[in-house]
Amino acid sequence: MGAQQVADRFAELYGAGPEGVWAAPGRVNLIGEHTDYNDGFVMPFALPHQAVAAVSRRTDGVLRLHSADIGGDITELRLDDLAPGGDHDWTAYPAGVVWALREAGHEITGADVHLASTVPTGAGLSSSAALEVVIALALNDLYGLGLKGWRLARLCQRAENVYVGAPTGIMDQTASACCEAGHALFLDTRDLSQRQIPFDLAAAGLRLLVVDTQVKHAHSGGEYGKRRAGCEKGAALLGVDALRDIPYDGLDAALARLGDEEEVVRLVRHVVTENERVERTVALLRAGDPRAIGPVLTEGHASLRDDFRISCPELDLVVDTALAGGALGARMTGGGFGGSAIVLAETADVETLTKSVEAAFAAAGLTAPRVFEAVPSAGARRLV
Repeated sequence: MGAQQVADRFAELYGAGPEGVWAAPGRVNLIGEHTDYNDGFVMPFALPHQAVAAVSRRTDGVLRLHSADIGGDITELRLDDLAPGGDHDWTAYPAGVVWALREAGHEITGADVHLASTVPTGAGLSSSAALEVVIALALNDLYGLGLKGWRLARLCQRAENVYVGAPTGIMDQTASACCEAGHALFLDTRDLSQRQIPFDLAAAGLRLLVVDTQVKHAHSGGEYGKRRAGCEKGAALLGVDALRDIPYDGLDAALARLGDEEEVVRLVRHVVTENERVERTVALLRAGDPRAIGPVLTEGHASLRDDFRISCPELDLVVDTALAGGALGARMTGGGFGGSAIVLAETADVETLTKSVEAAFAAAGLTAPRVFEAVPSAGARRLV
């Protein structure tokens, strides 16, 4: 979706050109799933798929929103009327960002917005975070707020948690706001410290495929919240602030202390081992051994499937088919219950693996998956 196309449509809608055009990407999480709300480690990178917003300021306390993807008329909201739980469609995401900025004391007097996005919705690729971050960045620039990327991410997370009502962690918004092209972002979600890890698979003769199963998921659904509540229960039972505080070499002792809390045991085991997998992946990439991360990805899928229990038959089919076809590693990515899987493969095997996955879905009578290469791309930025 080109910046000029979005700007032209803005002018058609609102009668004048925008003050600027901004973009924020979706993301793939390489490793580190359901660790972010446990103060743990994650490792996402930005996709070339992005939300693009043309925006101008207003001074009358009105927010006007339009989406090329949804269509329909312009939605007009009064800033003073914005409140959590008041919106139940896509407008909750940009409206929530405006609400969060104003709640934080920033003087926002209104805006006209036209949006278009190429981030697949419901695919576990953070389409909502891209939508939030592009609005936050645009308003940050237009109103001269001077907020750094990580602060914008925090405000966007608050918008999603409180205004939208989805109990997500900080990873998605931080990835969209802060990732760099050609790198994966090693993020400590407790203190938000970041390290950009070079991630150039093509130079090593490798590719990372995203397989969108076309099975939709929603973070505001009950199962995601149940997992989060279970993790918080585990931390409370173990007397720590968050599961991040359970060391990997102390896992067995911690699980023994949980006794017959079988569900909590599984959740704790996943989070602690997943943090270790993130650290192992960082070490392997820094050592220049990207092929060796394949088995780590596969371990992560087994943990998400068996301990966290958020996979689904379609995601398992992708992983099993890819591994049987010679992939170096594969796992589901994102919140779970649908969405996408990632497959690490030799470049020469990409076509064969893609056809194998497509054939497996056809044989199972499933909707054809969408397969594309994940290329580490730039984070949120102003285009015009």
